[in-house]
Amino acid sequence: MANARLKLLIAASGTGGHLFPAIALADKLQEYEIEWLGVPTRLESQLVPSQYPLNTIAVEGFQQGLSLSSVGILFKLIGAILQVRRILKQGNFQGLFTTGGYIAGPAVIAARSLGLPIVFHESNALPGKVTRFFGPWCSAVAVGFDVAAQYLPRAKTVCVGTPVRSQFLDQGIDHGLDLPIPDGVPLIVVFGGSQGAVAVNQLVRRSAPAWFDAGAYIVHLTGDRDPDADSLQHPQYIALPFYDNMAALLRRANLAISRSGAGSLTELAVCGTPAILIPYPFAAEDHQSFNAAVFSDVGAALNFKQSELTPEILQRQVLELLQSPADLARMGEKAKAIASPDSADKLAALVREILTS
Repeated sequence: MANARLKLLIAASGTGGHLFPAIALADKLQEYEIEWLGVPTRLESQLVPSQYPLNTIAVEGFQQGLSLSSVGILFKLIGAILQVRRILKQGNFQGLFTTGGYIAGPAVIAARSLGLPIVFHESNALPGKVTRFFGPWCSAVAVGFDVAAQYLPRAKTVCVGTPVRSQFLDQGIDHGLDLPIPDGVPLIVVFGGSQGAVAVNQLVRRSAPAWFDAGAYIVHLTGDRDPDADSLQHPQYIALPFYDNMAALLRRANLAISRSGAGSLTELAVCGTPAILIPYPFAAEDHQSFNAAVFSDVGAALNFKQSELTPEILQRQVLELLQSPADLARMGEKAKAIASPDSADKLAALVREILTS
């Protein structure tokens, strides 16, 4: 048994913001036997099974106050806890890692009931309710931003940054774009995270003609929920639902217009891409505004409330930045200063320390 590989269950579900950091960590733990815990209908069902065995459970979150429907959710939660307990026991796992979200609750409760070590990663500047509640139950909470620790006074916190996908770190590999963008032209990249951002898309389409007149090209990642995604046609405009080679795209960009999910911000920082940030106004507890403030406070980005941003304001801000390469370069340097490109290594070291201590 001395040479048996340690087994780790990773509970990460839903959006790219939860999944990409967990996948980046798993890539660093080659000596571990890793299995995944997810939900059958979420993004993990597409990304995970080709790399790791995927165990699924049915779980929901409490969106409103107590009601008859939430009583049903409570019974589902109890069932999910029992399911995870069974998975952990039968699989003889030595620990749990989670990136939060609905799945973290039953996973943490089950692991805690079995006395297993737990490492929780919280990527946002304002930790979510699940993190704040369950953080003290965990062996350690790894945070993406230093400021997050102040909201977790009873948890053991370690700032490691947020891991990014390997494509953002493989500098030696040719990351050339396969998009028809001429050399030397200003490039604006617009994206709303893994789910897109319809309100941002509308602002950009109304602002874009003036940017075209200034010689800029736009790569607009619209997501797959925008009914007007094909409504703008122009030789300098490329609209795609998604684009895989985000590292190359953000390195080539002169400016990004983005939501401020922690995953998107981490990628902007690693690439040193200056940005205009428009936090998603309906994010839980407005946490995207806290994330954006980390960047705008140090001059790495401009930060606008969606409710206060008009096409005229956005149009003018972008033109002013494109006409000031020195300001863009300064913002890019400030963004790089926030980055933690070795975050996955730091997080892997923490997991090893916790699981073997």
